[in-house]
Amino acid sequence: MNTWLGRAHAAVLTAIGLVLLAGGTMLAGEGGSLYYLAAGAAMSLSGLLAWRHDPRSARVYGVFLLATLAWSIYEVGFEAWGLIARLGALSVIGAPFLLQRGPKRALRTAAPRRLRLRHVAFALAAAILCGAGTRALGPAQAIDPLWARGKAPAVAARSGVSAGADRKDWPHYGNDAGGSRFSPLAQITPANVRKLEVAWEADVGPPSPGPRASLQVTPINIGDALFVCNGHNMVLSLDAETGKERWRYDLNTGVAPSGKPCRGVSYFRVTNATGMCAERIIATNQTPELFALDASTGRPCPGFGENGRVPLLEGMGDVPTGYHYVSSAPQIVRGNAVFGGAIMDGQYWGEPSGVIRAYDLVTGRLAWAFDAGRPDRRGAPPPGETYTRSTPNSWAPISADEELGLVYLPTGNATPDFYGAQRRPFDDDLASSVIALDAETGALRWRFQTVHHDIWDYDVPSQPTLVNLPTPGGVRRALIQPTKRGEIFVLDRLTGAPLKTVSELPVPQGGIAPGERLSPTQPFSTAMPSFRGAMLRESNMWGLTPVDQMMCRIMFKRARYEGTLTPPTPGRSIILDPGYGGGINWGSISVDIDQNVMIVNWMRMPTRIELMPRAEATARGFRRFDGSTGQGSPQAPMENTPYAATVKPFVSPLGIPCVNPPWGLITAVDLKTGQAIWSRPLGTGRDSGPFGIRSRLSVTMGVPGSGGSVTTRGGLVFTGFAVDSMFRAFDTATGEQLWQADLPGSGMATPMSYASPRSGRQFVVVAAGGRPGMSARLSTKIVAYALPR
Repeated sequence: MNTWLGRAHAAVLTAIGLVLLAGGTMLAGEGGSLYYLAAGAAMSLSGLLAWRHDPRSARVYGVFLLATLAWSIYEVGFEAWGLIARLGALSVIGAPFLLQRGPKRALRTAAPRRLRLRHVAFALAAAILCGAGTRALGPAQAIDPLWARGKAPAVAARSGVSAGADRKDWPHYGNDAGGSRFSPLAQITPANVRKLEVAWEADVGPPSPGPRASLQVTPINIGDALFVCNGHNMVLSLDAETGKERWRYDLNTGVAPSGKPCRGVSYFRVTNATGMCAERIIATNQTPELFALDASTGRPCPGFGENGRVPLLEGMGDVPTGYHYVSSAPQIVRGNAVFGGAIMDGQYWGEPSGVIRAYDLVTGRLAWAFDAGRPDRRGAPPPGETYTRSTPNSWAPISADEELGLVYLPTGNATPDFYGAQRRPFDDDLASSVIALDAETGALRWRFQTVHHDIWDYDVPSQPTLVNLPTPGGVRRALIQPTKRGEIFVLDRLTGAPLKTVSELPVPQGGIAPGERLSPTQPFSTAMPSFRGAMLRESNMWGLTPVDQMMCRIMFKRARYEGTLTPPTPGRSIILDPGYGGGINWGSISVDIDQNVMIVNWMRMPTRIELMPRAEATARGFRRFDGSTGQGSPQAPMENTPYAATVKPFVSPLGIPCVNPPWGLITAVDLKTGQAIWSRPLGTGRDSGPFGIRSRLSVTMGVPGSGGSVTTRGGLVFTGFAVDSMFRAFDTATGEQLWQADLPGSGMATPMSYASPRSGRQFVVVAAGGRPGMSARLSTKIVAYALPR
């Protein structure tokens, strides 16, 4: 190397070595690996020798690289991404040594031995990296889940029998009121799915003034029309064959939209009615208000509330802007529209009520209200009173069984999220649960709690899925409840009793705030796979460079982590795994009803939570979030309590997750046996990278995402879950990816499928709207795919 290049290389080596030396000393002081301390010393020494043009610098680096290779295999075996992280950057940093040449005399004596050593070191590292890269960068292979319970049975031939076997539309958010997300259409199959092409695109923007919104809607299909909403208080009707806009109604009523998501609208047909509003679309805005619109024209229904509109803040008391809104489609059951509402997380004790309400779909009158603090009062509170404040809410999509007359709602934890000493007995009874209410009266029929005294923000975000499940005792009416914890509970939907074994197991204790309390045990679904992965270790810490790997290890060792449900500890951060995004989030699951195969999109993205005294939060400038400008922030001020918190993804200084990939996965489970059939990473790194910069690297590694999937009788699974802006189709039986297509934005919504009455073609539709909180590419388009005509 020439002089200036050699000096630059020496300076880089020395600088990185000193950083590793300092960080390695801190890590060793925390009881962590001594490798980074030794690595810092070796790199510093190599850099200093290189600065002096001493040929021993290459020898030192060669020995260091060989030692790193041995240490890497010791820590992670031959796991591809673990080896790439440990060897990749160091091989690049040391590559200039391969160009180094010593004096001629040295080449005849000692130099060959030095060259041989460094060449051997780099050759071995290159061979291992090539092998790891072939596995990581090549075609994605099915991975064995950490929780696999043995070899799963092969998927049997399709029976062709399921609920709604003749339906060709998609009338509910989850297709049926039970949220199966299963389409009985079979025109698109594994044999022809590669021929799918864009049939139409519909731009449901442009957005009105306000923050950029995430388009997370799942359209519904009734006849020859699709109905959608967006994050700017707009409801639209689209032609099912062409995507052409038929009408648009602006739900804004003088309050600027906040950009909070709208994930769907609902449809209701009035019995024995004809003419205007015999068929109506039920929607909400962010004020919030409830609307009934004529399905044909988009005009408000005059007999519903006041000119088609019902205010939803009556009886709620003081509600700061954006602190109560309805993001999920109302559930239609027994002539009522039933919904809860989202509450701004972690802001203050005394936030608006989590009341669940039902409104008559013809008149708009309140049919009943379920107030956790006043369960016997089914109507609105009398003048001067409000619904009980700070009660558990229900913001996720809900399900219903029309025949049983029951509506099933997942509930959140009572505010604030990370300190529960002020919660009342009725809060602890209903929080982080799935509950069944009488659809006509609102009476509580049963509840099943997924987390006792939840102080981790493990609210239940997923729609319960209703299926008829074969068991040794016959077919049972089952409810499947996915959770952020990664536990999936299978219950009897008549009684709430578990159909798959649930065990109360001990969880970490102690270290909590004064006055706080913990449950000694928590429920685990021990007869089903758990979608949370194995317990984290220091060796699971990941990063693109040795420095950010080391920083992740330091953060991990300084935090409290004793496995899942480690409690928040004042003055010390904890690692929450799965993180507050799950596990499984609002995308829920889909079920191939013919074969009782469950498809799960899930994440491995831990969170760091820091609980601090009120005085420290005040000094750091914590204050309530402005609910008119978005969905939240890392600060949880938790005013009117002694504590506040910060909640952040567990990432390196480069913004890269601190745990090794995959971070996003898709898994198929046989519901009859509880065994995983296949599991694979979901998504490439092309739209991800350090500091949120897109890497353009189309490598399947499993990336974060949100949204769900749809299964079809044709034997396919469709999903746009990952942040990489790709829409994919998988073989339900094998997990093989059969097709993918570029989207204008990340498809972080749940897809749907229907057959057009005009042409008979099967369409698969997804909202390609992205999500600001995940740095996912945004758009305002809905995209439909179909086979060529």
